[in-house]
Amino acid sequence: MNKNINQCLCCSSRRHFLKSFFPGIVAFTVLQSAQPAKAEVHQTKALVLSCIDFRFLTAEQSFLRNKNLIDKYDLTALAGASLALTGFPHQSDAEAFWDQLDISYKLHHINKVIIIDHQDCGAYAMMIDANLSKDPGRELQVHTDYLNQAYSSIRNRYCDLEIELYFATLNSAEFQQILPTH
Repeated sequence: MNKNINQCLCCSSRRHFLKSFFPGIVAFTVLQSAQPAKAEVHQTKALVLSCIDFRFLTAEQSFLRNKNLIDKYDLTALAGASLALTGFPHQSDAEAFWDQLDISYKLHHINKVIIIDHQDCGAYAMMIDANLSKDPGRELQVHTDYLNQAYSSIRNRYCDLEIELYFATLNSAEFQQILPTH
């Protein structure tokens, strides 16, 4: 008769059992004493939403440097900047902005959102009018309207944040502040 009838087939000896059990005990002890990883708290001043247009990057960086924001802002770039908050070209663009704003607010404790639209924007040409940039007055008014919509949307969700709106020209790299109308 087999005297090991009540033992597991893979653990026919006490030594095998202890050898397989010991690493688990060690791992449990080490894991129990380990402290959870904690990320450092980082604080910055603002979240900047700008367009993806490459023609605009140097002027934007210079503008933010002049505002004393270099290394003090989080950046989100979406086609059309303020237009993206309307869900153009896809609703996921607006969702991406809100996700980024929420993360920046919670992790980096921002106190301001800066939105920068620009002249001759291809996203606005696609959505509004292909000839929009040929009428500077109308172009500025359309951007002002969308910047104000963005202002209201952000204000409704984050009433404690400052919000600055800008419209930039590409040739002279001039940044005109747009005052909210709401």
